[in-house]
Amino acid sequence: MSTGSGAPHLDVDALLDDRGTQIIVCCGSGGVGKTTTSAALALRAAERGRRVVVLTIDPARRLAQAMGIEQLDNIPRPVPGLRPQSDGGGSLDAMMLDMKRTFDEVVESQASPEKAQQILANPFYVALSSSFAGTQEYMAMEKLGQLHRQAVADGSHDLIVVDTPPSRSALDFLDSPERLSSFLDGRLIRLLLAPARGPARLMSAGFSVVTGALAKVLGGQMLRDVQTFVTALDTLFGSFRQRAEQTFALLQAEGTAFLVVAAPEPDALREAAYFVDRLTDDRMPLAGLVVNRASPPTRTDLSAEEAIAAADRLWAGDSSSLTAGLLRLHADRVRILEREQHLCERFAAAHPQVATALVPAMAGDVHDLDGLRAIGDALARRP
Repeated sequence: MSTGSGAPHLDVDALLDDRGTQIIVCCGSGGVGKTTTSAALALRAAERGRRVVVLTIDPARRLAQAMGIEQLDNIPRPVPGLRPQSDGGGSLDAMMLDMKRTFDEVVESQASPEKAQQILANPFYVALSSSFAGTQEYMAMEKLGQLHRQAVADGSHDLIVVDTPPSRSALDFLDSPERLSSFLDGRLIRLLLAPARGPARLMSAGFSVVTGALAKVLGGQMLRDVQTFVTALDTLFGSFRQRAEQTFALLQAEGTAFLVVAAPEPDALREAAYFVDRLTDDRMPLAGLVVNRASPPTRTDLSAEEAIAAADRLWAGDSSSLTAGLLRLHADRVRILEREQHLCERFAAAHPQVATALVPAMAGDVHDLDGLRAIGDALARRP
């Protein structure tokens, strides 16, 4: 299947070989192969001489299995078994985001030991850092910022590949700084902070009524935990915002490239179109579209209609005809190919500037480095 009428080809090797490319972010809807694409890109870049770290947010741990690592955690782990294509000295590390550990690291780096311990032991903080909506996306941003700062400082890596969270809207990754700021600036948080920020007279009768009502809803102990947490964390709020804004600016920088990953299905390409439009609106550097699991090319000298007609004629003479069955199978494949071709052409017509790479469906699941290499080869193959 071609990439669609008028769609430019995504030159994956040129993207990976460009030393100006420092960050590649793979985004897309769930179940389209973002994790596999991220791993294949990272492996190919490393074997072409880049010093790569790939960060996955996928809790299924497929990346660790494919890369022959027993377990991934919040620390980059070297991937064994690389086959460098030259003497360029490439390397590959892999890691999986530990949301709570990353949040803990931010607190420990920004607060005094005493205040950090107070925050980390707070029950409300434990709940917030583990399950609050948007925390995973924000911490993915934070970990990306940490990796980039470390890479600049010690040269440990010259390319970071990010597999975005497996949520329906992967662009929650981009929204997390604003969502965190909205939470921190919210009316309830300001109310809870009022006694700590202002004089004692702010503990008015009105405030007592509000906190009394909250205590009935939340429970007295929980409300005290929340107030203690918010008061302790107050001095860090500005740091959180600043770091998130710095990482957001990093995502907009020239050294970053976004790849939207999709499948040749209506819903996935509809989501991909949304991602492309959103990235454009946010002035994020879009490198292109990767369409995974495309049907492999087939000879189309015989149309689906012709194949069905021939099968019907054979079937009338011999109901057990193997040839008739093969003709019907050919017709099904041609129709699937035509449908995928139409979907890609429609996407290309709406987004003619988006370079595209097609990856054909593999015969089996990708479970090792050889499988990832095959994906990488397909990504880089010219149509």
